[in-house]
Amino acid sequence: MMKAVRFHGQRDIRLDDVEIVQCGRGQVKVKPAFVGICGSDLHEYLGGASLMPTSPHPITNEKVPLTLGHEFSGTIEEIGESVHDIQVGSRVVVQPIIYDGTCNACKEGYINCCDNNGFVGLSGWGGGLSEYVVIPRKFVYKIPDSIPMDIAALIEPLSVAWHAVKSSPFKKGDSVLILGGGPIGLAVIQTLVAKGAEKIIVSEVASRRREYARHFGAHHVLNPTEEDVVTRVRELCDGSGVNVAFDAAGVQAGLDQAIQAIRARGTLVNIAIWEKTATITPNWLVFRERKYMGVATYEDGDFQDVIDAVASGRLKPESMITGKIRMDEVEEKGFKALIHDKDNHIKILIDIGLGISRN
Repeated sequence: MMKAVRFHGQRDIRLDDVEIVQCGRGQVKVKPAFVGICGSDLHEYLGGASLMPTSPHPITNEKVPLTLGHEFSGTIEEIGESVHDIQVGSRVVVQPIIYDGTCNACKEGYINCCDNNGFVGLSGWGGGLSEYVVIPRKFVYKIPDSIPMDIAALIEPLSVAWHAVKSSPFKKGDSVLILGGGPIGLAVIQTLVAKGAEKIIVSEVASRRREYARHFGAHHVLNPTEEDVVTRVRELCDGSGVNVAFDAAGVQAGLDQAIQAIRARGTLVNIAIWEKTATITPNWLVFRERKYMGVATYEDGDFQDVIDAVASGRLKPESMITGKIRMDEVEEKGFKALIHDKDNHIKILIDIGLGISRN
């Protein structure tokens, strides 16, 4: 048996004893090192289950209760039959998308758009918040010794931002607006800096997160409760507005501002997962030929690109880590801290190696 933090229902996560899964053909057993708490984890905790299946998932055939944790690093503990290109002891990060490989989206290479997609740590096959997890070999990426294991746990959220920027029409010299200075918004800033952006504008309510935005390279940081974001963005962009905007907040007021803050033929990229239905005024798009597009997680190649960028120093995300806790502190010092004190936290990591309190 092993310890695992599992989601049982709304505001109900428990440290359970669960069976250790055997490592089968084409699989690897990973011993997690550090695990991040994602915004989607918080959404499930507060209002779920919504992403997590309450009936058997079409690929994993599992349902709640399920082990949490999809942002994590670890080491290879065991390799299954037919796995020859990675060794026990290898340091890895996990790309957690579960996909069927047979739907039209998968056949076209869009595993992040799979008709039946899921996530390790949300949909079954275990999760990072456990002592061991067994997953397909193709889910793990080796990391160089130069990347510490705690920093490696940030590869997953950084890949979300990397994919969003890569999928957008952004090019060097473009002006950019980012809505939200949370983990993904800050990761977008870092990605844009790495890609040579010269005018990054961030709109964020929380003062501490505005400080983080400046730290990571934003050139202008706005408080939407005190400034007219649309007017200010146009002033900063010669009256035209930005070329590209990224919505990492997912609130109606921000969406309205972003559409009006992009210039003619500019593009708004939605990264946020929305809790509520949003409304759009189509004429704001039509008469300026603006575009609105969605992006989802990441695709093949994004993880390796981010690993290379961190290893080379083009991405320096270590300041995103604002706390480290044990497995038995996940709810009180992890989830509740991020919910009630989010102004002072970006990424709280669970250090699996610390085990649990013996008190």
